[in-house]
Amino acid sequence: MNHHLTSQKSQKFCEIYRIAMLRSNIPVMHRSPLVSSVRLTLLIFVFATIATAQTAAPEIAYSVVITQPHTHLFTVNVGVKHGPTGAVPAEERLVMPVWTPGSYLVREFQRHVQDFEATSSTGQPLKWEKTNKNTWRVVTNGAREWYARYRVYANELSVRTSELNSSHAFWNNANLLMYLDGFLKSPSIVRVVSPDVWKVATGLPPVPGERNTFRAENFDVLYDSPFEASNFKSLVFNVKGISHRIVIDGEGNYDPERMRRDVQKLVETQVELMGGEIPYRDYTFILHLRNNAGGGLEHANSTALGYPRFGFNIRSGDRATSAAPNPSAQPERDYRGFLSLVSHEFFHLWNVKRIRPDALGPFDYTQENYTKLLWVAEGITDYYADLLLRRAGFITEDEFLAATARAIQTLQNTPGRSKQSVEESSFDSWIKYYRQDENSINSQVSYYEKGAIVGLLLDLEIRKRSNGAKSLDDVMRYLYTEFFKKDRNYTPADFQKAAELAAGTSLEEFFTKYVRGTAELDYNAALAAAGLRLDTGAAKEGGKSIEKVFFGADLEQEENRLTVRRVLAGSPAYDQGLNAGDEIVALDNMRATLDFFNARIAEKKPGDLINLTIFRFDDLSTILIKLGGRAEGTYFIAPLPNQTASQKQIYRTWLASK
Repeated sequence: MNHHLTSQKSQKFCEIYRIAMLRSNIPVMHRSPLVSSVRLTLLIFVFATIATAQTAAPEIAYSVVITQPHTHLFTVNVGVKHGPTGAVPAEERLVMPVWTPGSYLVREFQRHVQDFEATSSTGQPLKWEKTNKNTWRVVTNGAREWYARYRVYANELSVRTSELNSSHAFWNNANLLMYLDGFLKSPSIVRVVSPDVWKVATGLPPVPGERNTFRAENFDVLYDSPFEASNFKSLVFNVKGISHRIVIDGEGNYDPERMRRDVQKLVETQVELMGGEIPYRDYTFILHLRNNAGGGLEHANSTALGYPRFGFNIRSGDRATSAAPNPSAQPERDYRGFLSLVSHEFFHLWNVKRIRPDALGPFDYTQENYTKLLWVAEGITDYYADLLLRRAGFITEDEFLAATARAIQTLQNTPGRSKQSVEESSFDSWIKYYRQDENSINSQVSYYEKGAIVGLLLDLEIRKRSNGAKSLDDVMRYLYTEFFKKDRNYTPADFQKAAELAAGTSLEEFFTKYVRGTAELDYNAALAAAGLRLDTGAAKEGGKSIEKVFFGADLEQEENRLTVRRVLAGSPAYDQGLNAGDEIVALDNMRATLDFFNARIAEKKPGDLINLTIFRFDDLSTILIKLGGRAEGTYFIAPLPNQTASQKQIYRTWLASK
């Protein structure tokens, strides 16, 4: 069924809307939106003629009303209208999602709902009851048209939640809008009623001729389209005739023209990688600038981003970014972080939003949606985020390799890498990734961090096996063509098969060891394909690495208290009884602060004994710890001597060197 409104249907929408406003004695919303909450309860909703009379799906319309932003309360009105024929149930259910796609944790959005009520088309109260944590059953007695109203408290600004205050409104629809049980495939209309001075931005298409009114062809689309309402700024650019806009809420030290130019270059680079096709009618970047903002969340034709408001400064001596891929032009690290965030979230429009892992769409919004493929969905996206910065000319080859070396060092300093595979990390994201504790570093591995590195190794493995003819780029394009374009989700077996087709040979050993298993990654075997090697940078004497003293616990200073934040498994501190949460009072009978402790440990040698006086809860005790040793240094990636022609060619095509 084609859910797009025709011009005739749009005209009918306008007619129904104005009649409804007159019938309810509420001013048409082109006037001041700050109508009283009492009159809002009598609001008669607008129904676009989306479904035909023969279709069982009802028409569903919402209004998101903002009358007192300082209370952080959205008023949500829901209207349900069944067609003139067909049976209508005596009871219907409204369901609030418990999670939002892209953020794999049950967040219980229904906890912010209050003041629920339901009425008939004539405004008479309907009986209702809450049947479980996120379901409201309404006794409609078979009515073909009925309404519900509730309010939602929103005071948390993140890319996955919602915030309403006197300066702006941002929301994910999964946080705000209940769906009619059994009708997730139905279309819907959303009207935003906000202060006149505010503009509204979303990826949903507007209803022609109606102010701040938008349509969604189904609820997966609706829940995939966040909203921003404020007096935001907009930067606009076009790629291949397709409009893109950056909607900026908040002040900061960004350069508008620089941002517009650089984001456009990233979009062009990614479109080129994926074959030149743009699979959307327009694209919206919603960017929130706050002192403590961060993160991003992907959507089919939009993304929500948070970034520190003063994270765009060019420090003295730094060079400005160029729109052309000029190796001599590099942004400072802070600004490069912004570009990396944009690159990551934009690449998701292919990897996740269209190239969909098995369980990720259509969604069950009432519970977890398990997949073993987040290492591909997020990790490989993270790999491409920085690789595409290199290919777009925003970072040099050396900067890309240095960032890769730092990522490898972080992974190697994570004991949990030997306890959990990236497939297991993906599957357990619902209960572990967003619920980190002091033992997480010992028992888990990040599907982002390790997934990105496994993606890099897989890319180089494919290039080596195919003698440079194929790469991970070909895998992504294959999945786009064979799965997205054929409306299929892919499985772990499908992904492995796609990689093997590109490599021209079996990759069973690679996937068994590094994806489904916890074997140590063979970095040098992979990097050698591009004529590179990994070096730890550890000091050496007589050809042997020199060990430095190793304690094995992360400490933090909280006013006058020195406490243990976490203890690394297999370290001297872990093996000899130090616990997270212990307060270190003294080191070798001398009062300890963080600076004092670090200075004294640095003076020690492997094998030395230290005496710690600690409080564990309220009990004073001492622990004797024998310090260990390990070779430490800053990881770096360097060229191999005597590189072959094949290695040089793979290096050039991998990093798009000119």
